[in-house]
Amino acid sequence: MQAALIRHFGADAAVQIASLPPLVPAEGEVLVRIEAAGVNPLDIKMIGGHMQAVFPARLPYIPGTDFAGRVEATGPGEHGVKVGQRVVGRRDPVDGGAFAEYVLAPADALVAIPDAMSFEQAAALPTGFGTARQALFDTGRLQRGQRVLVHAGAGGVGSFAVQLAKDAGAHVTATASARNLALLRDLGADEAIDYVNDDFTRLPAFDLVLDTVGGDTAMRSWDVLREGGMVATLVDFAISAPPGRHGAFVFFAQATAALREAVELFGKGELAILIDSLHPLDQAGKALDKVASGHARGKVVIRTAR
Repeated sequence: MQAALIRHFGADAAVQIASLPPLVPAEGEVLVRIEAAGVNPLDIKMIGGHMQAVFPARLPYIPGTDFAGRVEATGPGEHGVKVGQRVVGRRDPVDGGAFAEYVLAPADALVAIPDAMSFEQAAALPTGFGTARQALFDTGRLQRGQRVLVHAGAGGVGSFAVQLAKDAGAHVTATASARNLALLRDLGADEAIDYVNDDFTRLPAFDLVLDTVGGDTAMRSWDVLREGGMVATLVDFAISAPPGRHGAFVFFAQATAALREAVELFGKGELAILIDSLHPLDQAGKALDKVASGHARGKVVIRTAR
């Protein structure tokens, strides 16, 4: 099979296409022929070697956690999935493997997707939707009627967070570039803030801030947080809150339950999935560069099928 892989970690690690031996599913495993793979900031951190203390991956390493495709074969035992079935799933970052033509996955970690959902849309879901959901409700404990600020609301996580928060009855404010303000409103944001020309710290206090940016944006977020409020960050492992406020790093790990919810919402017409761009497998490096730029509108997806 063909796969995009790296042979060393670091800033200079180059993603290259290689031919690898076929994969054979063991008991409880399923072989999936990948049609599309979602690209995440975590993939870039893994390639750079910045996550080795948390996710000790081995070389050669195939990046990518989020994938969608068709079941090609099953290992021994009862699986609950059928050959040919359309599925979506997420690999552990330690193992990676989504930037390839095939991948192995535990049968119980796969979620069936409807024909109305494209493989590209499905591949955009696991980390983006799952992280947004965890940040808002598990970490942030968001309640109906509360005020939430979503930084980079047009991004891969932010676009899902805006929709989920609005559906939960929160008052949603989101930041983006000027070209994406109309998009934020379409997603359900009550207020859309141009992060270049508008000062979000002048807004009324928020109960929850979802930080997907870090740096100065994260530091200024404390100024707009009410007493007892929380900043849930996807960026700062060592977040430290000032007195009277709370801060927590969102460590996303398990996608299966969130995927079932996402598929259900999509089937009801209640979830928009934004695709920024599609890239063939042999241009995985360009897909990673687009995510690294920080200017993707929704999700960047690799189309692995020939």
